[in-house]
Amino acid sequence: MERRKWIILLILTCLYFSGKAQPGFNNNVEDAPIDGGLSVLLAAGVGYGAKKLRDQQIAQRKDVCEDD
Repeated sequence: MERRKWIILLILTCLYFSGKAQPGFNNNVEDAPIDGGLSVLLAAGVGYGAKKLRDQQIAQRKDVCEDD
């Protein structure tokens, strides 16, 4: 029951702060591009995931070879 109270409090706090968000900008203002470091982080994440997948496949092949 205590955990439920904390979850409800957290949800209400998040709703309060989202309601207090800053207003939008004028249409005349140029927005900052998102592509700055986001594409580098995305590429790094894909590379890390590919390496982990490759390592897992190599480990599975070693297990199969050792069983023979």
